[in-house]
Amino acid sequence: MKGFAVRTSSIGTKHFLLIYVAKETGQERRMVLGEFGPAPRLTVSAARRLGAEKRALVDLGRDPWLEAKQARAAAEKKAEKEVASLGNLLAAYVEHLKALGKASWREVERAIDRHITPKKKLAATPADQVAVDTVMPVFHGLTKEGKLREAEKLRAYLRAAYTAARKARTDATMHAFAGFAIRENPLQDLDVSRPREAAEKAAEAAKVRKWALSEDQLRAYWRRISVDTPAGALLRFHLLTGGQRIEQLARLTVDDYDADTKTVTLRDTKGRRQHAHEHVVPLPPDAVKALEAMRQPRQDEAGKTIPPGPHLFTLTDGDAPVAYHVVWEAIQEVAKAMVEAKEVPRPFTPGTIRKTVETRLAAKGTPDEVLARLLSHGLGGVQARNYNAHRYDDEKRSALKKLRALLDPPKGKVVEFPKQAKQ
Repeated sequence: MKGFAVRTSSIGTKHFLLIYVAKETGQERRMVLGEFGPAPRLTVSAARRLGAEKRALVDLGRDPWLEAKQARAAAEKKAEKEVASLGNLLAAYVEHLKALGKASWREVERAIDRHITPKKKLAATPADQVAVDTVMPVFHGLTKEGKLREAEKLRAYLRAAYTAARKARTDATMHAFAGFAIRENPLQDLDVSRPREAAEKAAEAAKVRKWALSEDQLRAYWRRISVDTPAGALLRFHLLTGGQRIEQLARLTVDDYDADTKTVTLRDTKGRRQHAHEHVVPLPPDAVKALEAMRQPRQDEAGKTIPPGPHLFTLTDGDAPVAYHVVWEAIQEVAKAMVEAKEVPRPFTPGTIRKTVETRLAAKGTPDEVLARLLSHGLGGVQARNYNAHRYDDEKRSALKKLRALLDPPKGKVVEFPKQAKQ
């Protein structure tokens, strides 16, 4: 066969070649057919048959070496597109949030698993080929079901993922998005508008969200959680620390508790913070008692005392932290009993307790700045970040002392006298 050859290396390996001149370019090609040896390598006869096939293509004016090179490049490009898919971009975004210490990564991951991952074709779409039309069927489905808030959240997650990936071109710390080659946010114009009915429903939901317990209702709640149970201690600690965010309480360990100053240090990663904000919360005496009740030593079968585990906000004597849904269920159980007893008009959540603390303390004259420091919100402004270095420890302790006083029934009987008419 014309051009059939064998190339032997210095270590003795042998490769079969087909040497020819491409008719279109006039360039000599040395096309490797394969290595000599038993299967899966090539025998001499197998190499001759393969060489004859390629030689026939050459005689027809084709360039099999160039065609093989182009086929490999296309396969590599396809593989790169599959790796740089929408699903993998969103997975990289979740890992990015984890690396930043953002507790929200779980919520983002759950939303992606519910709405993007099950749609195989959508998840496999190259990230740089995604457009609003590509993801719109998902959002149509959500809005048809009336899940506008879910659609709004998913829209925010998708846009944030593309914004982060775009920064990888200029920011070396965004290495999680290397290989996606995102130059612009294709979902910038994606919108979830609310029709009139949905807007009215959202307004009604906003009213419910703003609802807070009255002083009498708060005292009734306190009476119901003042029981000698692990759940009672858990809910008392939550209330007496000001209704702090459950996710932050769940991260507390013994290293975050200062027994001398009777404080715990929460780490607030909410918002766009690159570093957690250390949020010191004073513990009133009853909060310390609740903390101790959650972390009791135990005895094993041999009668040996087992010290509590490292976690503070717990139902398992410190072995494991408590997740949000566990606290939510515990509060729902109390709220259900209060509704049945006509102590409150509707059930409530951990968020209601947080709003109640802020509302009741504000009504007692606690300044907004102190409430913001106590509940760790609204601290992203220039003044709070760069200028105001005061820790507000005394003010926070005073506010929590005022909160504890609210939980006791008022002393004595208040009699309101009618106003005398002016003469």
